[in-house]
Amino acid sequence: MNILVVRTDKLGDFITALPTMAVLKEDNPYNKIIACVAPLNKELALGCGFIDEVIVDDGKSSFLPFVKKLRAAKIDASITLFSNTRVALAQFLARIPIRIAPATKIAQIFYTHRVKQRRSQVKMAEFEYNLELTKTLFPDINLEYKKPLLEFSDSHDVYAKFCKEYDVTKEIIAFHVGFGGSSDANWNLDEYEILVREVLKADKYQVVLTFGPDESALCENMQERLKNEKVIFYISKEGIVNFAKLISRFKLFVSTSTGTYHLASLVGCPTLTFFADSLFASSARWKSVGDERLQRHFMIPQDLQKREALFETIKKLL
Repeated sequence: MNILVVRTDKLGDFITALPTMAVLKEDNPYNKIIACVAPLNKELALGCGFIDEVIVDDGKSSFLPFVKKLRAAKIDASITLFSNTRVALAQFLARIPIRIAPATKIAQIFYTHRVKQRRSQVKMAEFEYNLELTKTLFPDINLEYKKPLLEFSDSHDVYAKFCKEYDVTKEIIAFHVGFGGSSDANWNLDEYEILVREVLKADKYQVVLTFGPDESALCENMQERLKNEKVIFYISKEGIVNFAKLISRFKLFVSTSTGTYHLASLVGCPTLTFFADSLFASSARWKSVGDERLQRHFMIPQDLQKREALFETIKKLL
């Protein structure tokens, strides 16, 4: 069976879709898993062994060529994890026989199977809601998947190259101070500077600050703050798969609940992560797809005194 799985939003959201694709492939190795993704997630999708084909949609290009791509893939069934009118109508016009999606938004009229999930109630995590949709297609499907879900045979080589280039002789604790997507809670740069200095004080680990390709200004800011410290400032410019291989070997990844947190957990790196103190943005909804035993979650309170108390707790942990 040719199965299309659609998730065309940001990195973290896409990673919450990967267990769905993995269990569909595990259920029957002869299933052909076709991922429909945003351009920024193409490289990572191609790096997943359980994905057989990738269709890219940027949400802006001509509509009819997108429909033709879907039709040419000869899809038997689709599972749309997050829908919009464009992807819903495209599947309808591509004449995909079975079209499954959550029963939300006007776009649901274009699907053959509309599943009521009420995700706003947060009875499970986002990736668990995604997994549940597979039961509409295969009621007896096993939703368990291996963790870490994504492993690379050459990750040690990538890490060894990094260590040689930056003269690293200790285990690495990484801080990712930037954020985007649905993340709306984080420490400020002054607070991150304090946390970094707490780790440096112990002189046990190598500290690495990681940045995305478009975060050079943020990197320069942190370099100025920590210019006299033994800190590595690393801007990821070699692609997301290379970055995933690298961080899979880190001792700990510290960040807010942004896409890089989900990436670190996906590849098995222990995480210490900060969430907003609200149900919508909480760890209950946005915990990642990795082993929960390797995830430490903290909700940043809006109350100033409680925020300061939590910050002191984090300092002691580090």
